[in-house]
Amino acid sequence: MSKYIKSVLLALLFCNVVVAQQDPQFTQYTYNMSVVNPAYSTTDFGVVNLGANYRKQWTNTIGSPRTFSFFAHTPFNDKIEMGLTFTTDQIGQDVIEINEKNINADFAYVLNINTNSKLSLGLKAGFTLYDTAFTGTLINPNDPTFTNNVNEVYPTIGAGAYYFTDSYYLGLSAPNFLRTTQLDDAVVATKLGKEEVHFYMIGGYVYPVNENLKLKPSFMARAVKGAPVNFDVSVNALIHDRLEAGLSYRLDDAVSGIVGFRVTPSFKVAYSYDATVSEFSNYNNGSHEIVLLFDVSLFGLKEGYKKSPRFF
Repeated sequence: MSKYIKSVLLALLFCNVVVAQQDPQFTQYTYNMSVVNPAYSTTDFGVVNLGANYRKQWTNTIGSPRTFSFFAHTPFNDKIEMGLTFTTDQIGQDVIEINEKNINADFAYVLNINTNSKLSLGLKAGFTLYDTAFTGTLINPNDPTFTNNVNEVYPTIGAGAYYFTDSYYLGLSAPNFLRTTQLDDAVVATKLGKEEVHFYMIGGYVYPVNENLKLKPSFMARAVKGAPVNFDVSVNALIHDRLEAGLSYRLDDAVSGIVGFRVTPSFKVAYSYDATVSEFSNYNNGSHEIVLLFDVSLFGLKEGYKKSPRFF
């Protein structure tokens, strides 16, 4: 087997067997919550929230994951918020390539718990476009797993809950409850091609140190059958409501640095770099992630926006 193919298979192995990374992974999860939780809500009537995230994982590793996501959502009134999310995840290159695209619509219904807190309940529904491109003979020319390409469409349906106030939030979700087998092979499919249900818990708090400095500790826990719980913890600081900087740690995996800047009241850009701390650090040069956030005022109802908990 060539060194190239070994590198691609190594990337696939670490993505799907060691950490069961079937759903995309994000360091800046606080800016991308609607992708995993349909109940995420802003209740900021008159503003459409748009966001894009690009992640290049494990650079200098052939066939490493490349992920792009986009979301758009807006409140229709004080009770209903709706949106769309799109995610594309690509693993492999040339001789082995696996592409997954997820397109979903989100619906959230917001309940007023009291004057300071709300509970949002959400549903996510859509479909996954899954295709593979296997070129040439990899291991066994008679093995149909890596000689027959797959082009399938699978339905998706998920749900979530999101509790929030002006200073903290907590969300629970499962973006897709449906389990599908994507590679039709008795051995390989159980490791590489079977979609498992992912459960997410994301929470955060805003602590105003003074009028020019806010601190935001946050965490994300992700659980999936067949893998240890994946846990991120982060601390970000917002300075003069413009400059953001922070650190994040993913348990037994990576340490990350995050920096962001609000260019205008309605446009923000953020970047993060992950330094791998696991044994896989010998095979990659870390991961890069960039986020763009846009807030579009509908009919001039809002000029930009400020809200907690989304200095994030």
